[in-house]
Amino acid sequence: MQKTTRLRELRDRASLSQEELAEKAGVSRATIADLEAGKRTAWPKTRRKIAEALGVEPHELTDASHASH
Repeated sequence: MQKTTRLRELRDRASLSQEELAEKAGVSRATIADLEAGKRTAWPKTRRKIAEALGVEPHELTDASHASH
């Protein structure tokens, strides 16, 4: 598991609130908040759900080198 350090940036770019992203990804708002704060790391399945909701690849949640692609 990796920290989703770029999650907030990607969520902001998608113009989604934590609540909206959580609903779209099928996870709780608390999960999104905790991931953004670095309080927890996402399981691969959760990372895939969030990435799909944001329209990005899962590695983009943590890999800054792919931010502009």
